[in-house]
Amino acid sequence: MQQAIDFREESLTLKSLIEDLDDTAFESVTQFKGWTINDVVRHLHFWNKAVMVASQGEQAFSEFFQGVGAHMAKGGSLPEYEKQYLQGLSGGALRSAWSDLVDETAEAYAAMDPSARVPWAGPSMGARSSISARQMETWAHGQEVFDVLGAEREEHDRIRNIIVLGVNTFGWTFKVRNEAPPEPMPYVELIAPSGALWTYGDPQENNVIRGDAVDFARVVTQTRNVADTGLTVIGSPAETWMSKAQCFAGAANPPPAKGSRFKQARG
Repeated sequence: MQQAIDFREESLTLKSLIEDLDDTAFESVTQFKGWTINDVVRHLHFWNKAVMVASQGEQAFSEFFQGVGAHMAKGGSLPEYEKQYLQGLSGGALRSAWSDLVDETAEAYAAMDPSARVPWAGPSMGARSSISARQMETWAHGQEVFDVLGAEREEHDRIRNIIVLGVNTFGWTFKVRNEAPPEPMPYVELIAPSGALWTYGDPQENNVIRGDAVDFARVVTQTRNVADTGLTVIGSPAETWMSKAQCFAGAANPPPAKGSRFKQARG
């Protein structure tokens, strides 16, 4: 399954960024909810564990998820639970454990039937969508690490998996907010990192989103406010969607405020 390979490649891109960080640098605070780099990598590692358990079926995942569900129900934070579950794993040891599990997860999903159903915290997904979601999370949470380290990520056309998730979750963005999605769904026209043209939906000149595929991915993953991108957004349905787009599971989450997420200067 190509998406499993793409997940691994996305993870390797992040790994190369943090390969030489010492344990102190892992405590650098990012622009995402005050999470440290340790918090980010623990989060990715924990949910990679979760997706491996999910591949074993509903009962295994339900048992795994009970702990985090109970913790959150008591008002606890997700990073707090993930740190507790991983027994405080941090720094270089965390990087190694996360990297090893990435390889195991990619190998397992590469061998799966792409259409096999996989349980999750939200609706169940096909295996292809499930591992694409892990790539999306790695790319999205990787962004805050690139930002805090003042680094620019080299993008590749594997980002198309994230674009597809973003387009396919148009309805989800509104469902999670108990809102009816605006009609019709906007036309999306994007330029891939390779320069290829990617289009989605029915062409409409008065209800369209155009621009860089990376910018679109940043908006639907909420790593940037749409106002901080170069996207052209025309029409009420398109504007409404881009103002709150959310391609990930969980409760409704507001996008970052304009100007609050950016590549930080180093030195």
